Amino acid sequence: MLELSINEPDELVKVAHALSSRTRLKIIKLLLNHNHINVNDIGEKLQIPVSTAGVNVRVLEDAGLIQTEILPASRGAMKICKRKFDDVRVILNPIAGYKNKDQHYEIEMPIGHFFDFDVQPTCGMANSASMLITEDDPSSFFFPECRTAEIIWFRQGWIEYRFPKAIPRKSRLKSIEFSLEICSEAPNFNNDWPSDITLWINHLEIGTWTSPGDFGDHRGKNNPEWWEDSSTQYGLLKTFRVDHHRTTVDNQKISDVVLDDLQIDSSPYISFKVGVKPDAVHKGGINLFGRGFGDHDQDIVMRIQYETIED
Repeated sequence: MLELSINEPDELVKVAHALSSRTRLKIIKLLLNHNHINVNDIGEKLQIPVSTAGVNVRVLEDAGLIQTEILPASRGAMKICKRKFDDVRVILNPIAGYKNKDQHYEIEMPIGHFFDFDVQPTCGMANSASMLITEDDPSSFFFPECRTAEIIWFRQGWIEYRFPKAIPRKSRLKSIEFSLEICSEAPNFNNDWPSDITLWINHLEIGTWTSPGDFGDHRGKNNPEWWEDSSTQYGLLKTFRVDHHRTTVDNQKISDVVLDDLQIDSSPYISFKVGVKPDAVHKGGINLFGRGFGDHDQDIVMRIQYETIED
């Protein structure tokens, strides 16, 4: 849910402007029925020029109501649009005793701050200055300089992170999300290189997402100058979410695992593990991007939604 307040007028005006157009409302409605859709299809379904669809998509994206990704296509690239929120709440009088019980806890974990791993070649890591370890040597993952990593790759195995849990005692969890930029791992790069990437939370497998490829058709927006054009350039920003009903990736169901299955109250931390299983159909590896690489300026973001319980 997107929450807006009159105390933040710039954001409120931007979202209100985005929602003031019938065309943009139709685009949002399309995204209710389609998990993702490209700009060309939006133009065709709404019977408007593709250029008009593109302009309206940019307004919605700028307001934070949708997110977009550039994916390879048979001819060049295409922009894919996805819905970010199901609800928008506007608070016009925050001083009048209004109290929202829904709250969020968010923390961003640098990808070099992994807790444990079991990886197989090809593997390696780099930061914005240079390569960090001897490539294809898993034992190098133990070196302390690995904590500065901003891109990590491996062909098979897993890597685990442990997130601190700072949620009030009198609260009830509503959902947990992990957002990260990720793709397959191919020699150099290969846009058509599927990989079955599995996620675990608190050591429980929550589902598998198949990455379509290892992307290199354009330079990653954040890549350092020394990073070669022939190497992996960027990934896709994916959001994995578990609530009381299901597990989704970008709002599309991938499993029946629910929040209670994770037993979050049983430990002072939350374990998050990502990997490629030995029995995966597509063993295409993983590239994991941090702030210094790829198209998205973030590491791994954990976001917990909860509500306070009043006495």
